[in-house]
Amino acid sequence: MEENKRDEEEGVCEIGKVPDDVLIEIFLRGGVSEWEQIACVNKHFAYLLSSNCECFWQAVISHHYPLMADPSLPLPWLGPIPLPNNSKTRFTALYITQCIFASQPHDPQLDHHFHEIIGHTYLFLRQQLQPFIMPPHSGILHGTIIDQFIASGKSRDIAHQLASRVWLAVIQNLDHSDHTFSLLKRLAREGDVVLPYPYTRSFKVQWKVFEKLFTDFRGSFSKSDYYDMLACVKSRFQNIPAVWLNF
Repeated sequence: MEENKRDEEEGVCEIGKVPDDVLIEIFLRGGVSEWEQIACVNKHFAYLLSSNCECFWQAVISHHYPLMADPSLPLPWLGPIPLPNNSKTRFTALYITQCIFASQPHDPQLDHHFHEIIGHTYLFLRQQLQPFIMPPHSGILHGTIIDQFIASGKSRDIAHQLASRVWLAVIQNLDHSDHTFSLLKRLAREGDVVLPYPYTRSFKVQWKVFEKLFTDFRGSFSKSDYYDMLACVKSRFQNIPAVWLNF
């Protein structure tokens, strides 16, 4: 047993002698889903995969999104959402957008630069809805997203469609927690606010909020909460699934 442990330690030491550029190439071939496990091997691997190691994440962008790594094509960045400050965040944004539109053909109106803006918008909204801060009113968040897309050159209609896609993706990926339950109830109540188009959240987004409440959090309702949410959904939609009507 001690010999096996010694062999493993020697193997790690040998790996530690591999140049960083070779390690980065190996990690790239390993795939995105394996990086979290690779980072647990030792401190040096964890550093290479951290946001502090720009060389790794620049290599990742060059490998997965070569058009976005071209220095002659700087990212045009206008609008209220802050500019990304590291390559890891840029890759995360691009990867998120790829996942959001995975089931749809390429839209010629969305160039590669704008794909990154969509991903950063998703990260912005998710961060604003985290439990450690008090989220602004959902109307303000939606307006910020709309302004970001319009400032990036999209029409009001396209901005509204993309904002809805971002909201739906964020709501779908919310974890199952007390914070999420409280957040969804708040989003449901805030849907009563009517703003000029395109600054009102779409019916698809409002439906998704209620759907997640009445399915994923069905057992979390008190009697008063349940009837409060039921009144909200009946005021906005005519046809309600029968399964939502049983407390």
